[in-house]
Amino acid sequence: MITATYGHGTHNDFIVIFDPQDLITLSPDQIIRLCDRTSGIGADGVIKIIKRSDKWFMDYRNSDGSLAEMCGNGIRVMAKFLVDRGHQGEGIFPIATRDGNKFLKVPQNGDISVNMGQVSYIPGEISAEQNGQIFKGLNIDVGNPHAVLFVESLDQVGPLDHPPLLSPDDEYPEGVNVEFVEFLENGEIKMRVHERGSGETQSCGTGTCAVALAATIKKNKKLPIQWVINPPGGRLVVDIDSHNNATLTGPAELIRDIDISKFLQGSSANQI
Repeated sequence: MITATYGHGTHNDFIVIFDPQDLITLSPDQIIRLCDRTSGIGADGVIKIIKRSDKWFMDYRNSDGSLAEMCGNGIRVMAKFLVDRGHQGEGIFPIATRDGNKFLKVPQNGDISVNMGQVSYIPGEISAEQNGQIFKGLNIDVGNPHAVLFVESLDQVGPLDHPPLLSPDDEYPEGVNVEFVEFLENGEIKMRVHERGSGETQSCGTGTCAVALAATIKKNKKLPIQWVINPPGGRLVVDIDSHNNATLTGPAELIRDIDISKFLQGSSANQI
């Protein structure tokens, strides 16, 4: 039997597979089957927990089977798993990702914080055609690419069944995460996101960090700064220091363990 754990961070949901010796090989088709919300478990992505050189490594795949650098909500869920299951003590510890080492502060209970590293503005305006309208915004890098677009109301965005059409269209040869941002009267932000490789999700950790920097630039504010950001799935807090380092704080939940053996037929997975 191969057991995985289903969990989420502000309803950005994941299938977590604990495989410290890296014995399980997952094909893109198997990832797609696992993440399918009709015939599979249903999730925005799969996190395989590996140990490399005595460090925890986050092997993350989008729901379409493609590789991803990391995921800000997913890494909190991974950290929650490690602490809850006794593989790692609570406190501050690193997790390696394809975007470098990320340090997390994980209490036994309560919100988890992760240092997301530097958030960068890439000069030049971008625009997107969505729901028959043109929205303008900024190009932000959080170790993965983000197009942050500003709207008067998220009601303008309409369905996000397909990636928005961006201009210039050659700006993101490997795809991009697209965030739509509405400023609220109380100083907070609402957002929706279309993630490359996953479609519209209820939340995006790197996306909230991109939104925080884009909002700072849009509102002509200075660093350091803190933003409260509300994706559909919940509430997240992003702090950006004077050196453009972002820290993301929010909840993580483990829901249930699942036998995923039947979805991995034909896999080279060993039993764990």
